[in-house]
Amino acid sequence: MAKQTQAAYYTEFGGIDKIKVGPLDLPELGEGDVLLRVKAAGINPVDYIVREGYFQQVVPNAFPAVPGWDVAGVVEKRGHGASRFADGAEVYGYVRRPVVQHGTFAEYIVIPECYLARRPATLSWEEAGGLPLAGLTAYQSVFTAGKLKSGETVLILGASGGVGSVAIQLAKSVGATVIAVASAQNADYMSKLGADFTIDYAAGPVAESVKKIAPEGVDLLFDAISGDTLTQSLAALKPAGRLISVLNDGKALSLPPGVYFTHVMAQPSVPDLDHLRELADAGKLHLPIAATFPLAEVKKAFEQIESKHTTGKVVIIP
Repeated sequence: MAKQTQAAYYTEFGGIDKIKVGPLDLPELGEGDVLLRVKAAGINPVDYIVREGYFQQVVPNAFPAVPGWDVAGVVEKRGHGASRFADGAEVYGYVRRPVVQHGTFAEYIVIPECYLARRPATLSWEEAGGLPLAGLTAYQSVFTAGKLKSGETVLILGASGGVGSVAIQLAKSVGATVIAVASAQNADYMSKLGADFTIDYAAGPVAESVKKIAPEGVDLLFDAISGDTLTQSLAALKPAGRLISVLNDGKALSLPPGVYFTHVMAQPSVPDLDHLRELADAGKLHLPIAATFPLAEVKKAFEQIESKHTTGKVVIIP
């Protein structure tokens, strides 16, 4: 008889009302798989975009679909050939599979061990479970694509969200100057994360405010919010600056000549997770938690995320 787990799932695309919580069969433990007891699972805006059916061209769904790509947990059992972790190992990962079906909003998951890395010892389970997607998005944007280095200036749009919060800390870890764009009420929060300056996005054209701080412009513009804020900010780039966006594909943007642009969608990467762990364990990275919800209250977690006014991360605790 197949082992079962309590899980959040949906059997058709739609709103929050489509989500149920109940027992589902777990897949068999295959070659290279581990059975993971989930301790925490971060919920991200992409999870409701996927649930509503707007992500099918990128990642197809199979029903019943369990949402969730972020996880931190304990290895309980290993399939044949799974040798990277011992039973009892504490791990975390960004486990976006080729098909949305066996997600992380569950008490147990079966997952190929190649998605997992040793979790940061200095972070709580909640922080470790909420870090992977936001952490990898920020890391692969600011470092891999953006090539930010010491002495440069970065402008971060959407700085108070999960991705922006990590991006500020990553930028400071290499000695960059950080200008954060957020609401005025989050200025203290930005400062605590390490931002050198905070600009209120509602206080007029962003580029004009940036030029008062950095008259020559910024080396890197990291966009984690898009919309009017991005359009207002383009003039803040140096003539040969870099623009990295996680939301905009650039097709509708009028980019200044000479500007390097790329769109980033986070990819699973154990080496990047290892580096994030090293930064966290060195005291250079933490993850502010906005709220936690038990699995039974997963709908409330979605309501929080879908309000689009979350400061920090929302995490589900099975």
